[in-house]
Amino acid sequence: MIWPVTLLGAVAGLAVASIPGAMLGGLLGQVLDRRLRLQSWAALRERLGGRAGGRDEWLLFVLLGRLAKSGGRVLPAHIQQARAEMQRLGLDAEGQRQAIAAFARGKTGRDSLRVPLRRQHARSEMLMRACWRMAWVDGQVGQAERELIMLWGKWLQVSSAIQAQLSDAYAPPQGPLVSTASNAYQRALNLLNVNADAEPAQIKQAYRRLLSRHHPDKLAGSGATPERVREATERTRELHQAYDLIRQRHGFR
Repeated sequence: MIWPVTLLGAVAGLAVASIPGAMLGGLLGQVLDRRLRLQSWAALRERLGGRAGGRDEWLLFVLLGRLAKSGGRVLPAHIQQARAEMQRLGLDAEGQRQAIAAFARGKTGRDSLRVPLRRQHARSEMLMRACWRMAWVDGQVGQAERELIMLWGKWLQVSSAIQAQLSDAYAPPQGPLVSTASNAYQRALNLLNVNADAEPAQIKQAYRRLLSRHHPDKLAGSGATPERVREATERTRELHQAYDLIRQRHGFR
């Protein structure tokens, strides 16, 4: 491991004030290295080029894209969850464009993620939380999704116990939205407050309006209690499930 700013500070201090200057410069450089997580010359070049944040976000959305596709088909709920993550990060138009491109790239499964993830220990919990939110968005976690998240957690040095806690935090507490096939469709219609003969545009509008109203991200920074945030998360998951059920029954995308 190389601490680049520490080395530069020591050299500069030595040139200016001999050994005491080198000690002071090295100490100040180490503070900057640790704060900015600069552990190599490449990391310093990346930080100076202003690309570190972009790459961090790129990696997150590559993970989300791969998870969404791991079950074979990307659902509207997956896309909505990816957009919710963009809003949570406060991405501008250009940042959203890059996130969408990264999400699409993640669906291809071409990228090797082991090395990039091993450099993200400081962000491990944030990344894993986002992955579990994506995995649970349709009300269940498939084997492929779980295996991917556990593998990524291993590279991020996240313990199995922590993974279980994060999974439980976003798992539906009472199972899926509906329990029997006979009333599933009607319950979904009731939840979105639409009729069975509603046009696709009306259904989409009702879904998006309710999703915007109940999304937990709106409560996260408003001082809401954890219970309210959890209730909003459950409501959002139910809306995703209801919309996907109605969409499949009506045959629109």
